[in-house]
Amino acid sequence: MTSEPRVLQPSEWDAWYDVLLSAFASGESSEERELYRALTEVERSIGIWDEDRPVATAGLLSFRMTVPGGAVVPTAGVTMVSVAPTHRRRGLLRSMMRRQLEELRAAGEEPLAALTASEAAIYGRFGYGLATQALSAQIDTSRVALELPAGLAAEADGLRLRQSDDAASLLAECEAAYARAVPRRPGMLQRRPGWERMPLLDPERSREGASPLRCVVALRDGEPVAYARYAVKMQWTETDAPDGEVRLRELEALDPAGYAALWRFLWGIDLTTSIVAENRPLDDPWLHLVSDPRRCGTAVGDSLYLRPVDVGAALAARCYAAPLDVVLEVEDAFCPWNTGRWRLSGDEKGAVCEPTRDAADLSLPVRELGRAYLGGASLTALAGAGLVREERPGSGALRATAAAFASEVQPWLPHGF
Repeated sequence: MTSEPRVLQPSEWDAWYDVLLSAFASGESSEERELYRALTEVERSIGIWDEDRPVATAGLLSFRMTVPGGAVVPTAGVTMVSVAPTHRRRGLLRSMMRRQLEELRAAGEEPLAALTASEAAIYGRFGYGLATQALSAQIDTSRVALELPAGLAAEADGLRLRQSDDAASLLAECEAAYARAVPRRPGMLQRRPGWERMPLLDPERSREGASPLRCVVALRDGEPVAYARYAVKMQWTETDAPDGEVRLRELEALDPAGYAALWRFLWGIDLTTSIVAENRPLDDPWLHLVSDPRRCGTAVGDSLYLRPVDVGAALAARCYAAPLDVVLEVEDAFCPWNTGRWRLSGDEKGAVCEPTRDAADLSLPVRELGRAYLGGASLTALAGAGLVREERPGSGALRATAAAFASEVQPWLPHGF
């Protein structure tokens, strides 16, 4: 066999996709398979074959992602990566990662590449840094109160709620609200045609006894300002007391009143005593509205991994929270075209970033640049870990650059790919 990847042909998709399913030991419904087939960009998908059998897979998806400042930047979503168990430790993954990044650089259209990882330790060696994290919670609503300020509660009362046990019936309202929310938070992805179906996937094998997916929308003057998708798992204690669980799948809101109205709705669902929420932003506002944070069972996990494909173009694509003029020395062993010194000058209106021979102010690997790019990881914190170096200690370059890279809100990936 050869370790050189080649482009997938449409007729090969089923065999190629079966390698992916086998690698993850996962099953699927016909609905899931049909959707993943439709969303696969075959011309951007590659594989490695042993004779006539695929043994490794990888794909790219054409996304646009919000970056600090509100711009929505073309981003390559790395997806469907797998290597058959019989062919591991042969460099096949490295070969596919290199092929992807070299082709992205040659095309020059997507300055960023992003992925979610099945194992957190895999992709750092290819320059991907953890750029967003996700909050999960198990809130004991029988003991924790949602404490809304009087004015906010009154405004929430003025909204009209529409609820449906068929989540797809409110799809248009949800997508309208989601599209308006995208520019507000770094890490969010515009949904291309077809992707609106992804949050509606609800295979019965994954419900663990919960209801089918439901939806509620908050409307102001007939316009959607917030929505939530959720399921309910009915349970009973040994003494037949209701002990149901609300499983929050997705919630987006355009203002505090819509946000409050939906959380209050979820809190008050009959026969339930808890809300289980996964993949929420680290700064989710409900954290400031609960009476007892100790009974909210919060945990933080990794989410989006990011790397600049072209350091200059990536850094010029976002805005900065404070005026900045700094020389960064970047080390990128996997994509050596990024290695070198870059002068970054910018502010809240925009930026330029070009190669320079001037002395460096800060030095860092490309992985740490990916971590800090969306504003989720502080350059100061990374320097404290020894991962970023201020070349002239005491110059103030680290403090100024860290302040400029910061985001007003925590970056967040709303759904996987």
